Amino acid sequence: MTIVSVIIPAYNAAQFLPDAIASIQAQTFSDWELLIINDGSTDDTVTIVSEYKKKDERIHLINQSNQGVSVARNQGVAHSQGSIIAFLDADDQWLPEKLSQHLEHFQSNSLLGVSFAQVEILNQAGEPTGQVSTSRLTNLKPEYFLSENPTTTTSNWVIRKEVFIQVGGFCAEMSYSEDLEWLLRVNCTTDWQIAGINQVLTRYRTSSSGLSANLYSMEAGWNQLVDKARIYAPQLVEKHFALAQALHLRYLARRAFRLQLPAEVGVDFITRALCSDWRLLFHQPQRTLFTLIAVFGVWVIERVFPISALKNLCVPLRLPPRFSAFKNIKPH
Repeated sequence: MTIVSVIIPAYNAAQFLPDAIASIQAQTFSDWELLIINDGSTDDTVTIVSEYKKKDERIHLINQSNQGVSVARNQGVAHSQGSIIAFLDADDQWLPEKLSQHLEHFQSNSLLGVSFAQVEILNQAGEPTGQVSTSRLTNLKPEYFLSENPTTTTSNWVIRKEVFIQVGGFCAEMSYSEDLEWLLRVNCTTDWQIAGINQVLTRYRTSSSGLSANLYSMEAGWNQLVDKARIYAPQLVEKHFALAQALHLRYLARRAFRLQLPAEVGVDFITRALCSDWRLLFHQPQRTLFTLIAVFGVWVIERVFPISALKNLCVPLRLPPRFSAFKNIKPH
């Protein structure tokens, strides 16, 4: 019987999918099946997967109408045969020791339900940026899943299937923050542990999407997370909501700046962050200060110089990254 079921949700993923599949085939642990969930793609995704299927019987294709990443992942789990589930987004990659290291992690702790590791950050072209995630790996408190994303991306997850069955799947109506909501549900409603490995095992490709609408959709997704959490962890939300919202809005302000969106977008996010909880000024104060200087600096420049001159004057400030749940900013 197959031990590990790997699930890739794929929507118009033809450009990146071969690299993702190759990284699975390169695993030192080979007892896996790969379920690629085609979520209504209109490009060559199906053709590419079909070619791989001919050469590797461990690869399977499941087609569905376009229903979003949450439904696609749930569909994959429903068809899986393994007792261990590993998720991989179509534009990300694994290092060869990924599965073997996580399986050893599970063997060392019978209470471990979700295993993750550190993540290497790639740019949109798939080139290393030199950045590695620095999120906490152990002793994860529920409030951490409200205000930060310790796992960075679902491509970093390897989980016991019984945990998924126990808490249920991803919320079908969510395309943003659905991963954090699922982790928070595990943390708040079960005794399963969520813990990381101090080793880079996943390569995460950042998106270069520059639409402000995407950032506001990410905020809406986070608000959905909070609404779900109020049901099973009302005291947690009541106690930590204000600061958690401030931290999330600060993250969106930083992202707006890095994407060089109109200054009003970043100013909107950071202003509302401070209105949500002024303690943000003392929570990682350097990060908050840099964000304030960056977004308001661009706001001032945009009012002094013509728009046509901005691209020559504004060089993005390299701020310390905060990697968030909101990797899935490519809505289906």
